[in-house]
Amino acid sequence: MIKIALWRLLALFFVALAFIGSILPGIPTTEIVLLAVWASANGWPKLHDWLLAHPRFGPLIKQWQTHRAIPRRAKWVAGLSMLVSTLLLIFSNAPLWVKCSLPVMMALVMFWLARRPEIPMLSCENEK
Repeated sequence: MIKIALWRLLALFFVALAFIGSILPGIPTTEIVLLAVWASANGWPKLHDWLLAHPRFGPLIKQWQTHRAIPRRAKWVAGLSMLVSTLLLIFSNAPLWVKCSLPVMMALVMFWLARRPEIPMLSCENEK
């Protein structure tokens, strides 16, 4: 019972973070939604099914599950979002360690993201 509750809490955390990431630049929403799917698959089947059926995220999730692929558009949006976040961070009053470490982390995420294969969104919808 505690194990399921922890999986659900983790899934909710990732869903909330993905929602925030869809509004704020710099938070890679696609990757966080994939983490929410992973956590919900381990403890919350209804949320898992809802995420798979979601009109915006469902096709991305299915592409990832089937091909380990992320569409080029999602990569561009993530990259531009991280670039804008880095520029905003540079001109902010954040501590120096934040200004140095966050861009490095975002660059590592972008490097990982860029290396994922691409499949056009239409091919995922044809697999339904």
